[in-house]
Amino acid sequence: MIKLLLLAIAGAVAIAPAPTPKTGAPPWRAPGDPMKRTRMAGLKPEHFEHLTFHVHSHLDIFVNAKPIEIPAGIGINIHDPGVHSGPLPDGSLAYGGIQNCKNPCISPLHTHAHLGLLHTETSSPTPNRLGQFFTEWGVRLDRQCVGGFCKPDHIAIYVNGKQNTGDPRQILLKDHTEIAIVIGTPPKTIPSVFPNVPI
Repeated sequence: MIKLLLLAIAGAVAIAPAPTPKTGAPPWRAPGDPMKRTRMAGLKPEHFEHLTFHVHSHLDIFVNAKPIEIPAGIGINIHDPGVHSGPLPDGSLAYGGIQNCKNPCISPLHTHAHLGLLHTETSSPTPNRLGQFFTEWGVRLDRQCVGGFCKPDHIAIYVNGKQNTGDPRQILLKDHTEIAIVIGTPPKTIPSVFPNVPI
């Protein structure tokens, strides 16, 4: 009897896989209009990287326990001649080394590589928010949905290992913050500590 009860409890807490949505499923690529989307996020595109206020947050996204790639070059016009690129050990490209673009080419909030590291680089000490990053990325994020996944699909958001039940768009991108978005069946471990990411 006790064994059956334990099995019933285990079955009740199991989280079903999220079905693939008709629209808005990953992969979520970097958009082709990064400076327009920077302005949509309420940020000012710059000609170069300002490093007076330079913080790093890390974002992990899991769909049915599988990691989703956060693309390189979000918030950067990678086609501008002032933007440099170089290979990472896995052969992918990272973008940066921006000294002076003729036209604005970089957002104060961006990704250099595909490693989930969100860079805030500004001349004023104002932290950005997760919602601004998703606006730049062109991926839906609100209390109900992430991309095309919407409740009643299981969606949970964690900040430094603790579940956040507020508006995910308002999560501050503070230095060394680890954010994990879990959709559907969760991974075995929810990341809770800022990882050692090289770029």
